[in-house]
Amino acid sequence: MKFYNSLTKRVEEFKPNIEGKVSMYTCGPTVYHFAHIGNLRTYIMEDVLEKLLRFSGYDVKRVMNITDVGHLSSDADTGEDKMLKGAKREHKTVMEIAKFYTDAFFADCAKLNIKTPDVVEPATNCISEFIHMIEVLLEKGYAYKAGENVYFDTSKLDDYFVFGNQNEEELIVGARDDVTEDENKRNKNDFVLWFTKSKFEDQALKWDSPWGVGYPGWHIECSCIGMKHLGEYMDIHCGGVDNIFPHHTNEIAQSESYVGHKWCNYWFHVHHLNDETGKMSKSKGEFLTVSLLEEKGYDPIVYRMFTLQSHYRKPLVFTYEALDQATVTYKKLKNRIAGLSPEGAPDEEAVRTWHERFAEVVGNDVNTAMGLTLVYDVLKSDLDGATKLAVLADYDTVLSLRLCDGASDAASGNEAGEENEDPELRAHVEEKIAERAAAKKAKDFALADSIREELLAEGIKLTDTREGTVWSRV
Repeated sequence: MKFYNSLTKRVEEFKPNIEGKVSMYTCGPTVYHFAHIGNLRTYIMEDVLEKLLRFSGYDVKRVMNITDVGHLSSDADTGEDKMLKGAKREHKTVMEIAKFYTDAFFADCAKLNIKTPDVVEPATNCISEFIHMIEVLLEKGYAYKAGENVYFDTSKLDDYFVFGNQNEEELIVGARDDVTEDENKRNKNDFVLWFTKSKFEDQALKWDSPWGVGYPGWHIECSCIGMKHLGEYMDIHCGGVDNIFPHHTNEIAQSESYVGHKWCNYWFHVHHLNDETGKMSKSKGEFLTVSLLEEKGYDPIVYRMFTLQSHYRKPLVFTYEALDQATVTYKKLKNRIAGLSPEGAPDEEAVRTWHERFAEVVGNDVNTAMGLTLVYDVLKSDLDGATKLAVLADYDTVLSLRLCDGASDAASGNEAGEENEDPELRAHVEEKIAERAAAKKAKDFALADSIREELLAEGIKLTDTREGTVWSRV
């Protein structure tokens, strides 16, 4: 198995620190608002990577943090705390906001078939670990106190810009927020390890520390939570490309200064999801969430299908037209699979052969588009129905598109619209289903009901499932 390592800027064969075992870390959400579908593209691809590792025989331990303190509105440690911002917006406490949006995040993940990591750790659980790491960095001379805050001193490093994507001249103070430069910093690249009450009197969550009452900087939490659960040597660290600088750059700086050796070997970054105006965010345009897609009549799994059709290292442009096309593609694929007969025993040797093909093809830099191509190759092959279903179920442990749901029902009762039906009838029914879906999206439920009744009068029954609308003869 191999994938692109952002640290070395090349596709590398994956070799874990311990044979057969993988330690994997995912930067989790800052739980001050719903995750938008751009955020969720990253989590989908990280989910695929984890499942692909397991598919390839590795024993994976995956850890995710929950940022419920310390992430300011600028990633450069400036502006207002995002959690406090959310609490003010909704007139709730910070912890109420954290609980609500943590639950909402994992509910969205469940709808997208994203596996919950083995360990999920909120930052507020680890204050003592943060304080200890900061104390060690001060003792080693990598940190300093100024203005009652504690800062990491980037001038102590031979190579701070380890990803090579930034240089000192390119840095713009407050690029992501209307703020002024922090005059406490010795160098403009330095970042905060611990904030005190001297700067944030209204901060809701504060703890005692050797440097005063305050709270941790954002970057320190991933280093500490990763080491707490995975030790001082990590195999894979994941995130979106926007995490590369400054967040992951700062993680490496403080972690390797703390442990005194290389911390993480492989860095896996997923590119942006853009809308037609540019990078998707919570602050511009329509706030695209899983719930909004559902309100418009889309199955969240179709969004997962949409993301898997593109490579994770390429920007992906979202449009409703593209999602409509993914819906059509997904329904046709499901109907083909639903028509397979599960009778008989699958050919186990053939299942192993196709398993190896998938591991090789998709294992070449997490190529999910080629994985979908293999799904169609299976369907076009001369394998019997039971073997096809076994192979597709195997593939779906990685793709997680619910490919085989309903297949046995279709075989026994023709629930999904038989492929043996008259082509003109099938085309007519599918056209009516599309019209009904468009009516529901436009909230014209009267029209949607009339289409259902029209088809029923023709002897066709529609059934709405979580995978979409299927039909059968009455």
